[in-house]
Amino acid sequence: MYWLKAKHIHHFYNFTMVIEPNKVVLVHYTLTEGTAEGEVIETTEGRDPLGFIFGVGMMIPDFESNLTGKQAGDTFAFGIKAANAYGEYDETAIVEVPKEIFEVDGKIPEDLLVVGNVLPLTDQQGNHFEGMVAWVGLDKVKVDFNHPMAGVDLFFTGSVENVREAEEAELSHGHVHGEGGHHH
Repeated sequence: MYWLKAKHIHHFYNFTMVIEPNKVVLVHYTLTEGTAEGEVIETTEGRDPLGFIFGVGMMIPDFESNLTGKQAGDTFAFGIKAANAYGEYDETAIVEVPKEIFEVDGKIPEDLLVVGNVLPLTDQQGNHFEGMVAWVGLDKVKVDFNHPMAGVDLFFTGSVENVREAEEAELSHGHVHGEGGHHH
């Protein structure tokens, strides 16, 4: 009888992991705009949980700080102001460029320059980024380089599904393998 009690205690104290750096964390969440009652932006409901390695810079810092110390089975509900999420909306991040830079073989591909389209772009140093078509004129285009979620206050509700040690391969690759993560 005593052995069973000790084993039972051992199970709870040694295998219940809390969220801390270099742990793999799996969460189910719903992200809404502003408050818990706001418009749903995205959710993992009905899908695999989100998996990430805690503390390696993959997530918004305020998201991680709100999960610190939680363990499997815990729930969460917290807001993050836009400035601490994807930043405030920046009017100076809208850039006017010549329409001709979008030409391929002397022609602009049909349906490319449509307001709302997100375009993969490369700068002169070879850096890749995305910009959204904000306005199309006769010979110029305005491209918005703000993050799509810039200026949006976020609210997360959800639950911690699992916390485990990160494997060496996950740490060296910088992402989770298996459930909630990357499949090679």
